[in-house]
Amino acid sequence: MEMSPLQKARYAYQPKLPPVLRGPVAGLAIERGQAALPLAEGDRERLKALFSHSYGQGRVTLVRGKGEAAAKAGAKLSVGVILSGGPAPGGHNVIAGLFDGLKAGNPASVLLGFRGGPGGLVDDKAVEITAELVDRYRNTGGFDIIGSGRTKIETPEQFEKALETAKKRGLDAVVVIGGDDSNTNAALLAEFFAERKAGIAVIGVPKTIDGDLKNDDIETSFGFDTATKLYAELVGNIARDAASGRKYWHFVKLMGRSASHIGLEVALQTRPNIALVSEEIEAKKSSLGAIVDEICASVAARAAKGENFGVVLVPEGLIEFVPEMKALIGELNELLAAHDAEYKALSGVEAQKAFIAARLAAATAGLFKSLPAEIQAQLLWDRDPHGNVQVSRIETEKLLAAMVKTRLGEMGAAGSYKGKFDFQTHFLGYEGRCAFPSNFDADYCYSLGYTAFALIAAGLSGYLSSVKNTSAPADQWSSGGVPLVSMMNIERRHGSDKPVIKKALVELDGAPFKAFARVRGEWALSSDYRVPGPVQYFGPAELCDRPTETLLLEKGKV
Repeated sequence: MEMSPLQKARYAYQPKLPPVLRGPVAGLAIERGQAALPLAEGDRERLKALFSHSYGQGRVTLVRGKGEAAAKAGAKLSVGVILSGGPAPGGHNVIAGLFDGLKAGNPASVLLGFRGGPGGLVDDKAVEITAELVDRYRNTGGFDIIGSGRTKIETPEQFEKALETAKKRGLDAVVVIGGDDSNTNAALLAEFFAERKAGIAVIGVPKTIDGDLKNDDIETSFGFDTATKLYAELVGNIARDAASGRKYWHFVKLMGRSASHIGLEVALQTRPNIALVSEEIEAKKSSLGAIVDEICASVAARAAKGENFGVVLVPEGLIEFVPEMKALIGELNELLAAHDAEYKALSGVEAQKAFIAARLAAATAGLFKSLPAEIQAQLLWDRDPHGNVQVSRIETEKLLAAMVKTRLGEMGAAGSYKGKFDFQTHFLGYEGRCAFPSNFDADYCYSLGYTAFALIAAGLSGYLSSVKNTSAPADQWSSGGVPLVSMMNIERRHGSDKPVIKKALVELDGAPFKAFARVRGEWALSSDYRVPGPVQYFGPAELCDRPTETLLLEKGKV
């Protein structure tokens, strides 16, 4: 592979570790907390029945000089690692931290990478991760060291084959690097191994640029820092272009399948005129028409100042939070799950539309028929592996821009709008998933990987690697683990109830949203955009190591 100058320079970067991980591996120990139970009390008995071996485990903290010694810290271990789901900046450093921890414990330990995600464990597609291999990927973006995949281990046959592979390879543990669904799979795999008394641990690592895998123990998912900084650079550039050309409204859709964390963070960094937050729209039960009116109010007010330009941020998952659209999508998911074979046998999109429209309730059928043809088709495309509509394929930014244009035409005819309106649309998503990790993500991911090793060394299974106090410098970070089952609830998936790790959505009473809400009225009229510029890797800590605005606000640091 031909390397860029930056790639060569990043190889030399040495990630920072929490103090507890810096000493000899032999001194690692854990302190156990009280039983950590799922937050949804109504789901606890069902989860206890499903996870009888791992339910009620306590949080653990890594310590030195006290506590329960990590008995396997110096043992020769064989560990398998899986990258699951979409890439996020820093994944390679998780593997590097895991590898370095294993080798620090015992140079004879072996790390195997299963190619192509969880399916690689099922089908036994493994490669040994050697020092030579891992050194080629340190501090770089992407998941290409072993590749990723979205296969779920869910059928009895898949679980049996995964166990067969793990036994054949002599594994002591499997580390799953993924988001909420991937780590739900990790919890199920840990329970299956425990049920079979296999003696094989399963540890998860919190990954997703969406930022929706977090709680009191998981302060942020890795990749969120890098991706939002990259998107903020691009939005800042777009805003500067808008102010320069003074003729376009830019509608920018930002990745984030369910939660609006990315959009909120990018807004805090760039100060757009409008930033929609899906969770607020759902709470207010705002219709599509109300959202359009909100945007039009800013467009008209700015036009009155002679400023016929602006920036609107649209979260990727917005359409599922608009009440009438949420009802439509939920009904579509149920219908497509119930009539899968019959639906797939139809020839052509028009036949599919007619098939669905005839089976929808009257209100949702009317809404479906009122949507532009291309949006109707996008709603009927193949579901994701979890049975949900692929919202990234629904061009919500184009739908809103077209509706705003129509509404402004009506306002103009009524004399309540005098201005010129033209628009550009953008979708910023895949651009951020494989970027060179920021210093924060490089450090955080390396620490998460090293912590995963420590949890294995302590004989734990069914845990998610946790690094805390991350709004402070790395020399003040702490490490530990949180039981995967404690983060779960029961949700409707593929037409049936299933245990899943609950997504962390934007909290409307949380510090980040409150900070945004205080100033968005000013931003709606202002052209004082903030241009963050590119991610910085070299220079003073305040420039290179600063966490996200979200994390700083949540921890009261700004």
